[in-house]
Amino acid sequence: MPEFPEVHALSERIHEIVQGARFDRADILQFSSLKTYAPRPEELRGATTASVGSRGKYLVFAFEDERRLLVHLSQGGRLDVEAPPKSTKPRGSVVRLRFEERPSLLVKEFGTQRKSGWWILAAGDDGPLAKLGPEALSPEADALLLSSIDTRRVHTILRDQRTIAGMGRGYTDDVMHDAKLSPTSQLGKLDADQRATLTASIHRILRDALEVERRRSGGLPTKLGDHFTVHGR
Repeated sequence: MPEFPEVHALSERIHEIVQGARFDRADILQFSSLKTYAPRPEELRGATTASVGSRGKYLVFAFEDERRLLVHLSQGGRLDVEAPPKSTKPRGSVVRLRFEERPSLLVKEFGTQRKSGWWILAAGDDGPLAKLGPEALSPEADALLLSSIDTRRVHTILRDQRTIAGMGRGYTDDVMHDAKLSPTSQLGKLDADQRATLTASIHRILRDALEVERRRSGGLPTKLGDHFTVHGR
């Protein structure tokens, strides 16, 4: 699954492509992928793209009128940058986002599960973002890990998007390995030194991965996690 490093680096590349462009339309290629019914996709036509960023594992397209379009790639979702724009429907296609005089963006999904989705949010509506915890690299996440008495396993906490947003199994396993913590370690039972080591490992693993992901160009390829320590063995 694309996690914070993949999604954030992808958002930076897409920002360079579509920032300032007017949204043309969304070609819905998998009907159930659209998770909102209002605003309707056609209402975004002509809206100017202010920025593209990320929140947790979500891509966030922000428009100048404060509406937003979210994309979540889930387990098997990927994204192609199509220059010039295309009209084909490859296997697993989810939605094609079109912008005036810019490449199109094709969201597609591999495998049999269909969990990738997208949302259109009115100004002031946070939609699924409202349920996310602080970003994994934020001071708020550090403070939580350094002081929380949560008795759940560290591995569970790091993967729970409602507690800390952006990490999945791949980077969580690498963090646990780097911090020399057992997979069954409980956060509430860690001492101060172990907690400090844990937060340092999160920052090191995610920042190193982000640096690697920033070397990519275009969209998000089929194969990910080639730089994982644990799963890359």
